[in-house]
Amino acid sequence: MTKNSTFNDTFLRACLGEKTEYVPVWYMRQAGRSQPEYRALKEKYSLFEITHQPELCAYVTRLPVEQYNVDAAILYKDIMSPLPAIGVDVDIKAGVGPVISNPIRSLADVEKLGEINPEEDVPYVLETIKLLTTEQLNVPLIGFAGAPFTLASYMIEGGPSKNYNKTKAFMYAEPKAWFALMDKLADMTIRYVKAQIHAGAKAIQIFDSWVGALNVQDYRYFIKPTMERIFSALREENVPLIMFGVGAGHLAKEWNDLPLDVVGLDWRLSIKEAREMGITKAVQGNLDPAVLLAPWEVIEERVKEILDQGMEHPGYVFNLGHGIFPQIQPETLKRLTAFIHEYTANKA
Repeated sequence: MTKNSTFNDTFLRACLGEKTEYVPVWYMRQAGRSQPEYRALKEKYSLFEITHQPELCAYVTRLPVEQYNVDAAILYKDIMSPLPAIGVDVDIKAGVGPVISNPIRSLADVEKLGEINPEEDVPYVLETIKLLTTEQLNVPLIGFAGAPFTLASYMIEGGPSKNYNKTKAFMYAEPKAWFALMDKLADMTIRYVKAQIHAGAKAIQIFDSWVGALNVQDYRYFIKPTMERIFSALREENVPLIMFGVGAGHLAKEWNDLPLDVVGLDWRLSIKEAREMGITKAVQGNLDPAVLLAPWEVIEERVKEILDQGMEHPGYVFNLGHGIFPQIQPETLKRLTAFIHEYTANKA
């Protein structure tokens, strides 16, 4: 694929709250999962092996742009990608997720963590970004990172968790160690994300996937100052900044206070409800991905409702309320993208 001379910046303008000719769309986990080409690759390579080969990783990243005609690409990698550089022994196990063999248990464990030097530690990530943005894409590339709470939850639990009991217990019982861990992870995130931007990423999404496990009071005390520091540092780079978490609608107002551009919503909180509770920034979301397994009439009806709410204010990006899962058909995503573009262009 050769880069097209016409660059489609609709997604970037929507993120900045500008009026656009149509509603831009991209899908979380659009690279991989449901694509047969990707599944064929996964028979030969692990996720980490794909991300370590820039040509291959760029191919996986750009494939959904070519297949679905979405308005942005998101770099194919995992939120765990930078952790080995700071001394976390992580392995992505099929059917389980990230598994960490040296979990954090004390302040001493936190103090052992190192610092990331992106150019030396993750050069393949930066090379993939450069390849995509200089040669292959005519839409913006979204870089991303996991937020400190979500990364910490894996590092403390030792892997995925349903209730985050160990993480919360550590947070409540060892506040000094907790804040030291937040500082380490914030430093890593800032350096890692800035390197992605300098390599060519045009927007950044921070995934705080599991922070919805906390209530507002704990979020304000244990998490928000760290997020304030991260977004303030990234703000200097002048690219749109997006925040997203699952089951975190009760924290949307807290995110609205942070120095970011776009509040990402999952399907549990409608765009109308978010606006009514005081969300003034651009919003992204928020179709339940399970709807994509329903008949097309149902999909269309649900999508129209979301688009109508989103278009009431400038600054709206269509997305799913969580990532694509393997059972969703690529043909459905292609049809959905075309429908969103057509439906919203007629109303713009």
